[in-house]
Amino acid sequence: MAEDPITVLLIDDQPMIGEAVRRMLLPEKDITFHYCSDPTQAFKVARSCQPTVILQDLVMPEMDGLVLVRFLRAHNAPTKYVPLIVLSSKEEPVIKAKAFELGANDYLVKLPDKAELIARIRYHSKAYVNLLKRNEAEAILQSENLRMAKELDMLRQMQRMILPNSEELEAIEELEIVGYMEPADEVGGDYYDVLYTDGIATIAIGDVTGHGLESGILMVMTQTAVRTLKEIRELNPVKFLDALNRTIYKNVLRMNSEKNLTLVVLTYTQGKISISGQHEETIVVREGGLVERIDTMSLGFPIGLDEEISDFINHTTIKLNPGDGVVLYTDGIPEAYNINKEQYGIERLCEVLSQNWQDSAEEIKQAVINDVKEFIGEQKVFDDITLVVVKQKEIENQELDDDPEVFEEQERELDDDPETFEEQELIEEVKGNKRKRLGFFRKL
Repeated sequence: MAEDPITVLLIDDQPMIGEAVRRMLLPEKDITFHYCSDPTQAFKVARSCQPTVILQDLVMPEMDGLVLVRFLRAHNAPTKYVPLIVLSSKEEPVIKAKAFELGANDYLVKLPDKAELIARIRYHSKAYVNLLKRNEAEAILQSENLRMAKELDMLRQMQRMILPNSEELEAIEELEIVGYMEPADEVGGDYYDVLYTDGIATIAIGDVTGHGLESGILMVMTQTAVRTLKEIRELNPVKFLDALNRTIYKNVLRMNSEKNLTLVVLTYTQGKISISGQHEETIVVREGGLVERIDTMSLGFPIGLDEEISDFINHTTIKLNPGDGVVLYTDGIPEAYNINKEQYGIERLCEVLSQNWQDSAEEIKQAVINDVKEFIGEQKVFDDITLVVVKQKEIENQELDDDPEVFEEQERELDDDPETFEEQELIEEVKGNKRKRLGFFRKL
C-alpha cells in the first residue's frame, strides 16, 4: 500500500544546513522538501506548502527559536497541529524541556544521522496525516448526523401530524377517547390511530420493533395502510389484517429490513367492540372499576414477519355499557424500569386505571402517565410510551342491550367466509373464557 506523501519545511537561517537536509531527503521519492531561511516568513511559507512536518532551528538572529515555537503553536496558527521537530547545536536539557512545554514534538541535535532524521520525519508525518484523516472523517460524520437529525425531525413531525386530533375524537358521539404517545428517541416505532366512518369507530395500536428511522417509516406505512383499508370499507378482520400484512411485508423486503410490528384493531359500533390482531393485552374496565384483561396472542400474528398470516387471525367481541371502556397501550408502559431495575408492570397499570376510572378519559390518561413517570424517576426512558383510553358515554334514547342490528354488516362479512369462521359461536365462547378477570380495585 502506497504511503501518504510527506512535506517537510525546514526553518533555519543557515543555507548550509538547508542544503544538507535537502541532500539527505533527496533520494526519498515520497518526501517533498521546502526551505525557509527567514523565521519571520515562516507562516507565509507554511501556508503555501502545507507541511506535514516542520524542522526548526532554535538559534536564529532574526528571532529567538523558542518564540517561534510559541508562534507556530498559537491557538489560531495554521501550524498549530503540524508536528514540530526542533534542532539545536547541542544537548541542553533546560532548553529542551522548555521547547516541549511550548508544544514541540521532538528534539534533535543537528545534524543528526540521515537514517534517524528520516525515521523521525516519517513517524511524525504519519501521525499528523492520520489526525487529518480522522478529523475529516469526523467532519463528514458530523455533517451526516446533522442531515439525518433534520430528516428524523421531519419524520417525527410527520408522525405527530398524522395522529388523530381532538376534533376528530370529539366527533365520535358515543365514545370519549384520548391518546398519548411519547417516543424514547427522536422518532418512535409506536403507532395508534382512531378512524370514524359511517358510524363505525376503528381504533388501532401497534408497536414496531425498535425505534429510529426505519421504525418510524414503518409506523407511517402502517397508518396509511390501515386508513386505506378502512376507507374501502373492509370489515372482515381476516381480510383486513391479511391485506395489511402483505403490504407491510413486501415493503419490509424492499427496505431490506428485519422490522415487524404487533398490531391490534378494535372496531366499535353501538356498544360493541370487535378485537382482532396480536398485541399487548387489551384492558377492559367496567363502570365500577372492575378490570378484565383480554389476551390477544391468539387473535393474530406480528405484521410484516411472514407473508401468509391469515390462518392465525381471529377476533373476539365484547359489549360496553355506559361508563365501561377499553385501554390500549404499548409495552413501553408495563416494561418501564426505575433506577432499581424494577418493572412498572401490568398489575400496577390496572390498579391505576381502576382507582381513577370514575374520572374523565383525559384525567384517567394523565393519572397513568403521571404514575409511570413518577415510577421511572430519573431513569432513562428506553422505549416509546403510548396509551389510548376509550370510555363509553351515557347514550340517551338508545337501548344498546336489545339492538339486534349491532355489527350486522360485520357479522355478514364473517358469515361469507365459512372456512375461517365456520364455528364462530364456539370461538366466541372460547375467547370469552380466556379473559382474565381481576377483583375490584377501589380508591380509598
